[in-house]
Amino acid sequence: MLIWEMTEVTEEVVGAFQRLIPQLTRYCQPPTQEALEKLARSPDTVVFLARLSPESPAIGSATLIVTASPTGRHGWIEDVIVDEAARGRGVGKALTLTCLEKARGVGLSQVNLTSRPGRVAANRMYQSLGFVLRETNVYCFDLT
Repeated sequence: MLIWEMTEVTEEVVGAFQRLIPQLTRYCQPPTQEALEKLARSPDTVVFLARLSPESPAIGSATLIVTASPTGRHGWIEDVIVDEAARGRGVGKALTLTCLEKARGVGLSQVNLTSRPGRVAANRMYQSLGFVLRETNVYCFDLT
């Protein structure tokens, strides 16, 4: 398996997100090339992609976001997506571990993520890596 950081946006990268985002959510459109380029340039957002072999297409992605607030710097893992045809091969685990390694490398002491309860395999994988379910509520306010 090969995991790399998205530092440039190629046709392959755009195509990967066109395939992957609908497998994660039906509520968001895949990002445009411009949006992906903005992410690639952001010092606080690191997008990782995965492929099974050097010649195979991208089949997964995960994003580490670093934010700052008065209580310190915080890390969030977002949008861990593995193509349906590649699930069960450790791609999600490898992407998550890569995000954690990067978080340690930038000096974070904690990383958070959310996962819908219905994503049973994903939740099991996060727990196997040491993530602990927190007692909290997540709220959303729709601005549209």
